Amino acid sequence: MKRIILIIGLITILAGLGWLVRAWTTFRVSARTQRLNDDVASMFECLQKYKENVGTYPLGGNAEIVKSLKGRNSKNVIILMGRKTDLNEKGEFVDPWGTPLRIYFSDSGILVRSAGPNRRFDDSTVLDCDDYFRAN
Repeated sequence: MKRIILIIGLITILAGLGWLVRAWTTFRVSARTQRLNDDVASMFECLQKYKENVGTYPLGGNAEIVKSLKGRNSKNVIILMGRKTDLNEKGEFVDPWGTPLRIYFSDSGILVRSAGPNRRFDDSTVLDCDDYFRAN
């Protein structure tokens, strides 16, 4: 009888630990996703202000866009972001998981893509695709 109670108690503890790990992981992903959304919203504002002041969106890749916002542009205009956005050692904007963002421009707007928690860019046919896309 004691052995059965011990086994049931052990199973209950393991199930509880599993639930806690899952809840903690969900909370961390939600917090990072919210930070990504806040960063991208701020980035959209900055890039729109850049276009209003310089006349076009910045040219080049992620690092060149950062340099343009910091004043390396034809009009030497510096655009400040709402909060300090994370940069990697190459000077690129990164998502909360440390992967450089991909930023695309068109005549009508901006698209920012994050690789998400798995830190790889997947195409939409992959079942476990966790990439984030934001457009203005």
